[in-house]
Amino acid sequence: MHTSRPAPWVSLVLCAAVLVAGLYAAMAGIGTAGMGMAELPLLIGGLAALVGLDLAEHRRYPVQTPPRVAAVLLALRAASYAGIAFVDGSGLARVLFLLVPFTAYFAFGRTVAIVLGVACVGLAAVSTPGWYAEVEKVSDLVMFTVGLVLTIAMAAVAAQERQNRIRLQESHRQVAELSAAAERSRVARDLHDDLGHHLTAIVVLLEKATAFRDRDADAARLAVEDAERSARRALTDVRESVRSLRSASFGLTPALDELVGGQTDVTLAVTGDEDRYDVAALQTLYRAAQEGITNSRRHAEAGRIAVSVDLADARARLTVADDGRGFTRGREGFGLVGMRERVALAGGRLDIDSAPGAGTRLTVTIPRRTV
Repeated sequence: MHTSRPAPWVSLVLCAAVLVAGLYAAMAGIGTAGMGMAELPLLIGGLAALVGLDLAEHRRYPVQTPPRVAAVLLALRAASYAGIAFVDGSGLARVLFLLVPFTAYFAFGRTVAIVLGVACVGLAAVSTPGWYAEVEKVSDLVMFTVGLVLTIAMAAVAAQERQNRIRLQESHRQVAELSAAAERSRVARDLHDDLGHHLTAIVVLLEKATAFRDRDADAARLAVEDAERSARRALTDVRESVRSLRSASFGLTPALDELVGGQTDVTLAVTGDEDRYDVAALQTLYRAAQEGITNSRRHAEAGRIAVSVDLADARARLTVADDGRGFTRGREGFGLVGMRERVALAGGRLDIDSAPGAGTRLTVTIPRRTV
C-alpha cells in the first residue's frame, strides 16, 4: 500500500523560474543594486543544490520522510532560500519561501503549514522596510500572501488526492483478497461436490461387492463394474470440470439424467422449462442434487432416493428426499454449508426437513431472475 510523493514537480518548477529570472536580470543589468554576473555562479549553485537535495530525499524516502529528518531538511531548505534570495538580482527568489509551508504540509500536517506560512509573511514584511508606505511593496506583499494561501490549498488537495489513492489501492487489495477467497471456496465446493459424489458411490459399490462376494458372485461383479464406471466418470469430471462449469450450453435435465443413470435406488422427475433460467441457477440445482444424493448414501444409508425438479415460471424448486435414518438439525457438515453458500449466491434458499428415523427431505428454491 505505497504511493508516490504528492506534486514532486513544484519545487523544480519554482527553481527553474528563479533561475530564468536571475539570468535575465544579470544579463540585462536590472534588479537589486550590486547584483550582477558575479553572483550568477552562487545563484546557479544554490538552485542546483536544492534540486539535488530534493532528488536525494525522494530517492531515499520515496513515500514519506521521517519527521525528524523532515524537520532538519526543512530548516536547511529555508536557509538555502534565504541565501538564494540574497544573491538573486531579480527579486523573484522570494517565491521559494512558498515551498516552506508546502513541504511542511506533507511532513507535519495542516496546522504546522499554516503557522509556517504566517511566519513567512511576517519575515517578508520585516525584510522589506517601509513596505506599508509604498503601494508597490504593499502589492508585492499581498501577492506573496495570496501565493502562500494558494500553495497551502494546493498542498491540501495533493495530500487528499494521495490519501484517496492509498484508499483506492487498499480497496483493490481487499477486493483481490475477497476474490481469491471466493475462488478458493468455489473450488473447494466443486471438488467436494464432484469427487465427493463419485467417491461415495465407489465406496458404497465396493462395500456391496465385498458383502456379496461369497454369496452372489454375479452381484459382486456388477458392483465392481459399476464402481469402475463411477471412477471413470470421476476422472472425466476432473478433466472437464472447468469447461462444464462455465459452459453456456449447460443443460440441467441431461446432467441429472447422467447423474442418476444406472442407479436403481434413485428416481428422477423433471417438469417445466429450464430455458427460463440462467446457467448459474441450473448449475446450483445440479450441485444441490449431487450433494443431496451423496449425503443420502453416505450418511443416511437410504434405500430409496427421490429427486424432483419443478422449473416453474417464477421459481425453480429441487427436492431430494430419502427414506434413511435422518439426523438431528444443527449437525451440518462441509457439504451442506457449501451448498447453502452456493444457493445463497444464486439468490435462493435451502430448507432441510429431517428427524432421526424419519428420513431427510432437502429443498432448494431459486427465484427466476428477470431482466
